[in-house]
Amino acid sequence: MQASQDDPQRTVAALMAASRAFVGITARSLATMDEDVTLPQFRAMMVLATRGPQRAADISAELNVTPSTGTRMCERLVRKGFVRRTRTTSDRRVVRLRLTAGGRTLVDEVVSRRRDELAAIVGATAGHWTPAVTAALSAFAEAAGEAAEQEWWLGFAADDDVTA
Repeated sequence: MQASQDDPQRTVAALMAASRAFVGITARSLATMDEDVTLPQFRAMMVLATRGPQRAADISAELNVTPSTGTRMCERLVRKGFVRRTRTTSDRRVVRLRLTAGGRTLVDEVVSRRRDELAAIVGATAGHWTPAVTAALSAFAEAAGEAAEQEWWLGFAADDDVTA
């Protein structure tokens, strides 16, 4: 299916198909792990990986779920040892969530598996990947608010203004 600027419906249809493929790739990558993490929980972990320590309310807003749903999801991740609560030294009332080393390892492994599967798909469709297609995908991700992969973890692994 070829999409063009002249046919936004075809573009949206192509993006819908691609988004299903991306979710499938993520689900397969997550399913190969021995951990019991759902796709929504993994998405919460990705928010922490890309944006650094967050309040549960911030994660809820990012995932577009009610605050109580986001809080329960984060609590499950805390119990599983993938996320921990921290308080800033500047305001001890503020509780932020951050990935633990185990959470970072899980995210890294799932992202690596996704990258490998995507590389295989790109290899199988090499004739379709022009600089314009790559630029369009990059612009799409940026407009959606996704951080570039090389920006992940910058400053998030350690934060001197945090206490456990």
